[in-house]
Amino acid sequence: MTKTKELFKSVQQKNLIKLNLQQFAGGSTLYELKQNMATIGQQLQKVENELSAKAIDTSASMEDIQALQKSKSDLQMRFNVIKDQHDQMEAEQKEKFSQKLGISDIEDPKQKIVKAKAELIRATMYGKPVTDDVLQALSDGASPSNGGEKLLPKTMQNELLHEPFVKNPLRNISTFTQETNLEIPKIAFQLDDDSFVGDEETAKEIKATGDTVVFGRNKFKVFVPISETVLNGTSTNLVATVDRALESGLAAKEKKVAFATTPATGEETMSFYSTQNAVKVVEADTKYKAIKNAIADLHEDFRDNAKIVMSYKDYSDIIEVLANGNATLYQAQPEQVLGKPVEFVDAAVDPVVGDFTYSHFNYDLNMLRDRDKDVKTGIELFVLTAWIDHKIKLKSAFRIAKVVEPAPTV
Repeated sequence: MTKTKELFKSVQQKNLIKLNLQQFAGGSTLYELKQNMATIGQQLQKVENELSAKAIDTSASMEDIQALQKSKSDLQMRFNVIKDQHDQMEAEQKEKFSQKLGISDIEDPKQKIVKAKAELIRATMYGKPVTDDVLQALSDGASPSNGGEKLLPKTMQNELLHEPFVKNPLRNISTFTQETNLEIPKIAFQLDDDSFVGDEETAKEIKATGDTVVFGRNKFKVFVPISETVLNGTSTNLVATVDRALESGLAAKEKKVAFATTPATGEETMSFYSTQNAVKVVEADTKYKAIKNAIADLHEDFRDNAKIVMSYKDYSDIIEVLANGNATLYQAQPEQVLGKPVEFVDAAVDPVVGDFTYSHFNYDLNMLRDRDKDVKTGIELFVLTAWIDHKIKLKSAFRIAKVVEPAPTV
């Protein structure tokens, strides 16, 4: 009981010291905090050296070693509290300083983009015109008068300050671009012999539909709720909030159009499952056999780079059947089980197998920014209107694996 009381008393003392330090540091300047860190850091280093010397000194008593350990622990706690205050104050001062700078005065390209994005969002929410330097900073050079190309998170996750709420696994394997009036060839090369395409199915497709893909414009909106606190807060937090919401909205839209079983009007050609695309269906009496047959049915030009997109539930069902009580198979990688890399998308009602470099998403460079209000909550909304298209450049590069019940025997 005595040891318990002593431990409780020690914890109380440490918490009191921490509180006093926080109150003291809160009223200090950044320079004073740096000085305090240096002073305590030197004391901490001295105690650590003494502790090391005592530890190897066989004549030193355990009481001396324990006293030095307690002193080290107290100094370390003091140092950590002051360092936390220092880091927070330093970050706030940097943020305030960057907010005072004009966009053209910021040298760091990433900070310049964050600053420009924040200015554009605030201008939109306050109904003010967007300045030319903001548009220029967010322009890729193609249309500086419009700007905003870099507002839309496009392909790489490292463009975001925080991870999105919703992700689209197709971003790991499909092609993504942001171009206006995009037209591209279906195949990357040609030979002087017009019969060079080894896959007869591909050759027929190109002959029937032409050798180029023309991307259209399908409008959609992303609504981002922004509280007054976030809007008036730091540029970094504001941009992080909008970036994450935009990326989540784009990911949700991309998955929706690519795997829609009943596509919306005008979006029929964007789905792997649409009758307009008519991707070849390979059938079998089990999901596992259907996937294996679909891989084998691909031409070797596509099979080498093939991947499988399927729901996690379908994969779990396959593992349960194949494992048959053997736990080893549950630990295997999906590629080891199915023979090709796997991306899990719950929206994939039937597995899609193929070379996903022929799955191409394109966003139009032009976009509209507006503000709205959720009348139910009173929260202001940042609204982005964008245009998207998803083209399956070669339908022969894909197969849909489908389970069919075996015909009853008579």
